[in-house]
Amino acid sequence: MATIAVISDTHLPRGARRLPDACVERLREADLILHAGDLTSLAFLVELEALGPPVAAVAGNMDEPALQSGLPLERVVEIAGARIGMVHDAGPRTGREARLAQRFPRCVAVVYGHTHIPQVDRTDGVWILNPGSPTERRSAPRHSMLVLEARGAELSPRLEPLPPPS
Repeated sequence: MATIAVISDTHLPRGARRLPDACVERLREADLILHAGDLTSLAFLVELEALGPPVAAVAGNMDEPALQSGLPLERVVEIAGARIGMVHDAGPRTGREARLAQRFPRCVAVVYGHTHIPQVDRTDGVWILNPGSPTERRSAPRHSMLVLEARGAELSPRLEPLPPPS
């Protein structure tokens, strides 16, 4: 079994804002960290990598040039037998779930960001997942992240509400 912590749209650094302590704790405890884009700065990626677990990330539309040139726009990661597709911007709302499931064949889940709206749905046997944002909720009901438990090709996602960042 492997534990995967998933965040997106952190937009850090921004003023004195930082990740909520509960988020940092879950990230440190994970076997793998996934970031679905809009880290914003290379400095924050370095900070995330310093937490310990390996980090897999994709570029977001708000990322500085060093991130946009150094990170893929999409990728597939595999852990404990589970293949997970990643992309930042999943495109228009209409047809999104089916489009993502088709875009990442043989994946048990697809993680995306950009909307800041959490999503945990299943389409054609594929989990379609958006962690929301731990730092910038916008129109979402609260700050959030995802924790995934992978056992072989079986994946169990759990949306984790977070307190507002300080």
